[in-house]
Amino acid sequence: MTATRAWGVYRPVLPEVCPTRPDRMVYAGDAGGRCEVFTWDRATGRSRQVTKSRHGTLLCAVDADCVVWWFAEEQDGTGVWCTQDFDGGPRTPAFPGVPPGHFAGLAFAEDGTVALGLRRPDGTTVHLGRRGERPRALPGHEGAVRLCDVAPGAGLLALTRSARAPEAVTVVSADGRPVAALAGGERPLWARGFAPGGGAPCLLLIQQYESHYRLATWTADRGLCPHPWSARDTEFTARWFPDGERVLIRQERHGRTLVGVADLVRGTLTPLATPPGSLLDAAPAPDGDIHFVFTDAVTPARPMTLSGAPLPGGDAARLPSFGTSEELWTDGGPDGPVHTFLSRPTGSRGAQPLVLLVHGGPADHDRDVYDPMVQSLVGSGLAVARVNYRGSTGYGARWRSAWSEGVGHTQVADLVRVRADLVRRGVARPDAVGLCGTSWGGYLTLLAAGTHPGLWAAAVAVKPLADCATAYHHSTPALQALDRTLFGGTPEQVPERYAHASPLTHATAIRAPLLLVAARHDTKCPPRQVEVFLAALETAGVPHDVGWLDSGHDGYDGAEHAAVTERSVRFLLRRLTRPAAFVHRRPDAARCPVGPIGTCHHTEEVNAMQKDVINNDPLEGDEESRKPSVGISITVPFRSAEEPEE
Repeated sequence: MTATRAWGVYRPVLPEVCPTRPDRMVYAGDAGGRCEVFTWDRATGRSRQVTKSRHGTLLCAVDADCVVWWFAEEQDGTGVWCTQDFDGGPRTPAFPGVPPGHFAGLAFAEDGTVALGLRRPDGTTVHLGRRGERPRALPGHEGAVRLCDVAPGAGLLALTRSARAPEAVTVVSADGRPVAALAGGERPLWARGFAPGGGAPCLLLIQQYESHYRLATWTADRGLCPHPWSARDTEFTARWFPDGERVLIRQERHGRTLVGVADLVRGTLTPLATPPGSLLDAAPAPDGDIHFVFTDAVTPARPMTLSGAPLPGGDAARLPSFGTSEELWTDGGPDGPVHTFLSRPTGSRGAQPLVLLVHGGPADHDRDVYDPMVQSLVGSGLAVARVNYRGSTGYGARWRSAWSEGVGHTQVADLVRVRADLVRRGVARPDAVGLCGTSWGGYLTLLAAGTHPGLWAAAVAVKPLADCATAYHHSTPALQALDRTLFGGTPEQVPERYAHASPLTHATAIRAPLLLVAARHDTKCPPRQVEVFLAALETAGVPHDVGWLDSGHDGYDGAEHAAVTERSVRFLLRRLTRPAAFVHRRPDAARCPVGPIGTCHHTEEVNAMQKDVINNDPLEGDEESRKPSVGISITVPFRSAEEPEE
């Protein structure tokens, strides 16, 4: 029996709203299984597709003149900004004459000035000017730098680096002269933007102070001013209300979201009633409403408003939901109990085949959300556990910085501990526990499979970090900075730390059937380090199955994600429900044009892209994390393990 398959593309973020006409919005939505940019007019109910790219389009904005902006990316992630009137018309370069680069920020001043950051091999350059005119380039900045915002009058700009950097946030004038340098260090600092409206420019920040996170502001006359009354015990992000006095706070705590309004004038924090579950994004709207993206374990992510007014991009609500959801805490860890979200097929009893679905990051966490991969696995008859191991966000600064057993090994120890707990509770069959992860989650999957080979019945690693040292030398500047922080230096400075944490070191010990899917144009988890890992498996005769994608780390085309999901689900279902001898299949070279190693997935050739950015948000991490940036909704239940694999 073959179950039907349904998949679509959605982005779990809010539409961009025109500040002068709040009914006019721009968003990235599904265009035949690919992310493209659309306009939507709430007053008329009409929607219009703006872009049509072979690779898809993700980044978009709308300015005060109701002009649509989008970042036209090539496959390597470089691109230029283009514009078009909201109602249509000619497509024009936003800044004529500006060469392509990697996206590094876009901000609009209230006087019509636009600032955009582009990262190129020689560093990051901020371009400042008006739409349709040739801008002036400010002095460049070396390393991973991002434009955060431009002040309403365009007199100041805020730039960000790693939250722990000596110059975590830099304020510069409109001609690029340094005005202030705000240090991170032991008190990490994230910039969130200038207050709207007139008056002296006021920059909103979030500061980690000891074990808490709190709001702070910066002005030229007072400098950095923390607000201790706003302290929270876990990470949060913040956005200005249009009045420039209040801030909307979205806090992640133990896999769920708390929302409040902070009044910076009165020094008060008022909780805001929202549905129980997770808010993946939330923002004050220009008309006084609050927009947010809501989801829980059985509700696909959809944009909503406090007023009940409609928003575009809610197509994911049509997706099916399978099984039941619960949560548990595993005691006995050196830094406290480990939190796990558990999903099981409806009506299931006793110990079952189970998949540990390992989240990426490392600066991320699993939430009470509708997860398409969870639904695909549970709909196919497998239980799923999502573990918020040490290093995850959403559990406070101490948990996030708990790496006592070393990079990777700390997280694997928590996975092993939770596995034992699930077996002890009678939830999981000890002979049928598998691993599955993407990006950093794929890294932990490979590391766990090699360091604890007797515990796993199957493993799936998609676009993983497989050799830490090789990855460092082929990765992006932001990820190199992250690795230097994690390991305490470069591979040449601390080679033993990179080797200890690398799945390559433990590759020959892997015993579980392994499926590894990698991407030829991946800059976050580069193909070269995967090839080194695969060569080690080949030399040692370790059975494995491989798929190569002609894409990057992030994907804007749903067909590729659907194909990977389908193959992963089939692989896990067959190995966990019907134990069988595993055969390493070598492909027919004529069937596999993208590489000499591995087996092709059966789908049309599709492409995707990747980004290299610094995140201005405690919920996202000090540096770019190894995780996809686009949400792809795919639900593929396969209820029979008898069907042949490709």
